[in-house]
Amino acid sequence: MECSVKWIDGGMSFVAETGSGHAFVMDGAPEAGGRNLAPRPMETVLAGTGGCAAFDVVMILKRGRHQVTGCEVKLTAERAGTDPMVFTRIHLHFIVRGRDLKPAAVERAIALSHDKYCSASVMLGKTARISHDFEIIEAA
Repeated sequence: MECSVKWIDGGMSFVAETGSGHAFVMDGAPEAGGRNLAPRPMETVLAGTGGCAAFDVVMILKRGRHQVTGCEVKLTAERAGTDPMVFTRIHLHFIVRGRDLKPAAVERAIALSHDKYCSASVMLGKTARISHDFEIIEAA
């Protein structure tokens, strides 16, 4: 895996270009010299963790032939008050939509993601207490 990050504006904006051919911008808070034009770098880490976990949950449910039609993850996090300001707590709230989804199947998919498949949450779990819960919404 490869990625390059380039300072782009003389302020505190950076563009990341990934090995898969995609790009995105990150920026700092105004009090740190940024212009609030894009997500903060640590926000992208948190978002990536949510994406990693959601990907796993959908894939596991689909492989189990469950009728999943949607998955959203709302994340909240706390960081240490001193440098390095690592994540110390992360909570993932999954909202899973589908037809006839069983709570046990959703819980199992989330647990497998958390314990085995989601590289991001396993890595962040070295410094942060990670918790999760979920709700199921029946699809029409």
